[in-house]
Amino acid sequence: MSNADAPYSDLAGKRAFVTGGAHGIGRAISAALSKRGVKVAIADLDLEAAGKAAEDIGAVAFPVDVRDRDSVESAFARMITELGGCEILIANAGVSTMRPALELTDQDWDFNFAVNARGIFLANQIAARHFVAQGGGCIVNTASLAAKVGAPLLAHYSASKFAVLGWTQALARELAGKGIRVNAVCPGFVKTGMQAREVEWESALRGISSEQVKAEYVAQTPLGRLELPEDVADVVVFLCSDQARFMTGQGLNVTGGVYMT
Repeated sequence: MSNADAPYSDLAGKRAFVTGGAHGIGRAISAALSKRGVKVAIADLDLEAAGKAAEDIGAVAFPVDVRDRDSVESAFARMITELGGCEILIANAGVSTMRPALELTDQDWDFNFAVNARGIFLANQIAARHFVAQGGGCIVNTASLAAKVGAPLLAHYSASKFAVLGWTQALARELAGKGIRVNAVCPGFVKTGMQAREVEWESALRGISSEQVKAEYVAQTPLGRLELPEDVADVVVFLCSDQARFMTGQGLNVTGGVYMT
């Protein structure tokens, strides 16, 4: 088999801007794309961790606060200058807090929406304007299992991730005629630093042990284990490649079977 026929060979030499790429799912996506020959720019609020991740995988790193338009525009412009262009956006940056719905504060709501919804909007809009000008591009947004089914103690987080799917579908319809595909991935119970914090929060709120919480996650997952960041990253690579050339506006479940429709 020639290199031209190798899986994902079409990605080699492309350039990707990955928000929230310093940790967890974003780091795994950055590494998976880099492995396929993509030149990756990791954009993260945690510049120290972004720099370490970039050093490990041969990428570049920029600071970004996805809540702030000027910050996203500056980071994206730096990426264009240093890497010479961009064909792929991975809008992955996300946060969570946990509290019963009737005890949510305005700060809880605003924080989750500022990062999870506004952050997606800003990164998508800024990158898409560039993609329109060059005649094509690919966007993959990180949504969640909680974007498909409301999650107790995470009502505000679920709402923000439902917004990601609505935005993804609408943007996909608007941009399809301009050679731009827009999709989302919906991970399940992923073993990351964010999940570790959520396990402790849920344990305290429900009065059960953290091991019981994790056991419940596994019990809800037909494939029988906690999800790994790499499980998500491999699907993202597929969505960025020509093998997904006829897919747009999708919220792809990567949940181990927790959610099946």
